[in-house]
Formats: sequence, C-alpha cells, structure tokens
Amino acid sequence: MNAPERLPSLTVRASSWAGLFDCAYRWEGIHLLGMRNVVGLRAALGTAIHAGTAVFDQARLDGAGLSADDAAGVMVDKLRDPENEFDPERDDITMTEAERVGLTLITKYCIEVSPKYDFVAVEMPTKPMDIDCGSGVVVRLTGTMDRARIRRAGDGVGIADIKTGSAAVQKGVAVTKGHGPQIGTYELLYEHTTGERITDDAEIIGMKTKGTSEISTGRIANARAAMVGSDKHPGLIQFAAEMFKTGRFYPNPKSLLCSEKYCPRHATCPFHD
Repeated sequence: MNAPERLPSLTVRASSWAGLFDCAYRWEGIHLLGMRNVVGLRAALGTAIHAGTAVFDQARLDGAGLSADDAAGVMVDKLRDPENEFDPERDDITMTEAERVGLTLITKYCIEVSPKYDFVAVEMPTKPMDIDCGSGVVVRLTGTMDRARIRRAGDGVGIADIKTGSAAVQKGVAVTKGHGPQIGTYELLYEHTTGERITDDAEIIGMKTKGTSEISTGRIANARAAMVGSDKHPGLIQFAAEMFKTGRFYPNPKSLLCSEKYCPRHATCPFHD
C-alpha cells in the first residue's frame, strides 16, 4: 500500500526566495507573518516596465505584432493604475519623470534588446515543487517565473531574468549579485515542470531607472548547483529547510534592504543599528 502524500505545511512563491537568503528575518515578516509596507514610486515603475516588456515578448512568441508603442501604453496604464499603491514621498522621482524613464527603457528594450533573443516562454507557470524539510515540515514552491523568460541557447535553453532598479546596471554591466538564489530556484522549477535540463548560464537583463537610462546584461553560472549543493558542501535549499524546520529566520542587519523604506519589520527589529 502506498504511503499517503504529505501535504505541504506552507506554500511560498518561488520568486520570493532571493529575499529569504538576503535577510530571512525580513522575509519571514513579509511572507509568513503578512507584514507589508507600501513601496515607493520607483518600485512601482519597475513593476510597470515589467508589465510592458512581458506583453511585448509574449506577443513576439504569439506572432501578434505588438509594437513598442503598444508596450509603452501598457507600461503607462500600469504605472497610473489607481490600484497601484505606492508612497510618493519614498522616492526622489515624480510621476512625470517616472513615465519618461519608463518610456525610454521600454522603447529601447523592444527595439534593441528583445529582438536579440529567441524566447520560448515568458513568465512561465510552474508545477508546484515540494521540499521535505524534515520533522514533518514540507514547503511547497509555487508560482510563475515572475519577470523571467526562457531563452533558446544553441540546442538547449537558459533563463533570462529582467531586473529593474536605480542600480540595476553599474559600470555598463547588469548587476548579478544577490540574484543567484532566485535564478537557481527558477532553474529547478523549470526542470521539475518540463523534465528538461537547463543547459546554459542564466542571464540578467538589467534596466537602470535612475540617472542615465541603461540596459545591459550579466551572466550567472551554476545557480542550480548552489541551490542543491554537492558532496562537498550543502546547498541553499538545505539551509532553507533548516530555517523552516526550526522556525529560526536569521536577521541580516548588513542587508541593503535593512531600512524603514524596504522592511516592514524594521521599527520593531532589535538587530539593526
């Protein structure tokens, strides 16, 4: 007789895992305790840019003939959506400036960047993946590959993930630091969903939203290996499993997101300066 399937103890979005390894204490507050803080306009701009690029890339896949102007319209609509909650006091940018930056980046992306890629999926839905943490704790990873694309690379595939932000590009190169856990999780979920292996390094497409608007790329190698580990060292999934099993989510007061602006737990956190 087969053993009954173990139901997940909790379900988390795969796209959140980068935050788990940046500051687990902050991650717990947001994703397990339901604490939230209102983002600034620059973060809302990033979400709007992602919406425009996703519509454009999906239209390329579908042969729908969407133009850069159409994608820009999606970006503006998303940015000005009344349900798009943000605190205008949190960033040194106005709505007019945000719109101008977004239009510049969307146009550049659609005309110069996207056509260089042979995408096979845009923000692909994934099959839920269960991680047995021991002691009866099972964590289920769900969700789409938010903001990520699957690109053809020779005879195989690799992940291309769009990242926006005021420092998404530095010295002409997309910033890749800190994105490994999320990329590694996406690689695992792609393989779990399709049964096919990722065969190429991941690529970050960075879109800078402050100062000179820039788009550049950077590569991440061995992201999947860092997640699963090897005979010589444990993977990040094992460290995550230990946190879920024990309920100890460790703080990181040196995190770049350790501020009232980014962390809803900051006011009550005893670990930062």
